Amino acid sequence: MRPLDEKETTLVFDKLHKFVGNNLQKIVMENPSHEGPDLNPGRYCFRLQKNRVYYVSESLVKRATNIKREKLVSMGTQIGKFTKSDKFHLTIQGLNLLAASAKHKVWLKPTSEMSFLYGNRVLKGGVGRITENILVNDGVVVYSMADVPLGFGVAAKSTQDCRKMDPNGIVVHHLADIGEYLRMEDEL
Repeated sequence: MRPLDEKETTLVFDKLHKFVGNNLQKIVMENPSHEGPDLNPGRYCFRLQKNRVYYVSESLVKRATNIKREKLVSMGTQIGKFTKSDKFHLTIQGLNLLAASAKHKVWLKPTSEMSFLYGNRVLKGGVGRITENILVNDGVVVYSMADVPLGFGVAAKSTQDCRKMDPNGIVVHHLADIGEYLRMEDEL
């Protein structure tokens, strides 16, 4: 497990900034860690292990130095992974991190939650609420009406365009959902 280099850090922060905006500083700098027996709580940091990026406390990183790299499977919360073409993709395990400080949100009606969880796009007829000032291609966190984060995606239309469109128009393109995470657990 090693720290991210400058290029990797830029890719990760650009992708996170797409979803959380200026709240990225809150995630990186102002979020104290409460893990471990240390009196002085450390911070969270990003580490790379086998092309996967983890959000982990510094005290846990210090303790993991006793484990060989080949034997270390996972540590902290996986937020994404690098592809073979050096692109960064967010994974569903990072949903709680995104949901806690999301800039743009969309709430789904109960009738369209399952459709989203099966991998379909969000249509205007299924949107219960939507935050203001969403632009095209902004990162969006998708919630149920009970404020349970379901997944995330990319806005297909701006907030103003959504108000004018018909109920069958696409509002959010699906990227990942909590159902994907549950399917992964079943495979293990």
